Amino acid sequence: MKIAIIGTGNLGLSIAHGILSSNGATSMYLTKRSPGSIKELEKYGMVTVTTDNREAVQKSDILIFAVQPGQIEGILENTRDLLTEKHVIISTITGFSIDRIEKIIGKDQHIIRSMPNTAISVGKSMTCICCNEKGKKRIDLAKAIFNRMGHSIEISEEKMQAATVICASGIAFWMRLIRATTQGAIQLGFDAKEAQELAMYTCNGAAELLIESGSHPEEEIDRVTTPKGCTIQGLNEMEHQGLSSSLIRGMMASYEKISHIGKN
Repeated sequence: MKIAIIGTGNLGLSIAHGILSSNGATSMYLTKRSPGSIKELEKYGMVTVTTDNREAVQKSDILIFAVQPGQIEGILENTRDLLTEKHVIISTITGFSIDRIEKIIGKDQHIIRSMPNTAISVGKSMTCICCNEKGKKRIDLAKAIFNRMGHSIEISEEKMQAATVICASGIAFWMRLIRATTQGAIQLGFDAKEAQELAMYTCNGAAELLIESGSHPEEEIDRVTTPKGCTIQGLNEMEHQGLSSSLIRGMMASYEKISHIGKN
């Protein structure tokens, strides 16, 4: 596949690493206004780093847009005359709807919105995908790309902003919970390196348990809580201090913010 990533910032770079590590492209164009920081990726013989978005569009079939919301309209307007039937447009732009993209480049294009997270760089992204009517012909292609770098799910566009909070912002939420667990482990006597290792792998194991077993979280909680035991004592104290309600309220606050971005 001939892939271009238009806007190789943090997310775009994570996507590039994910694709490259999974051998998911025959050629790749990476564009950035100041490309010096990503020039080293040209060590892969099939990667071209450039500031020229038009060149990247002309020489690629799959166009992954990972620029800031305020930049996407100008880039689409500048490159729309180059778009052909072969192109698949995949947007990762927060709050930028398919309808807005169609108004710039037309409805007769394969347009797909995706919301990966930065775990894509290590092949563990949770990516949500939706598309326009024409894009239905290429939705399986998009899912195949992202499934090489984690797990993808097709959802309706109306749920995309909520998915952004849960999956993209969610990486930061989980990082904060892992950090808090690390701090607790330090207070219990472990050094910082040991504490983080304990927190990371326990978190990873909890997720894998649910993925592999298909269990509800409460089922797995029941397996490790005993009457009058230390686990239920700790869980109850966390709930008394507002663990679940704080997390839910934080997610709702993020959703309110992203909804405001979408309206603007």
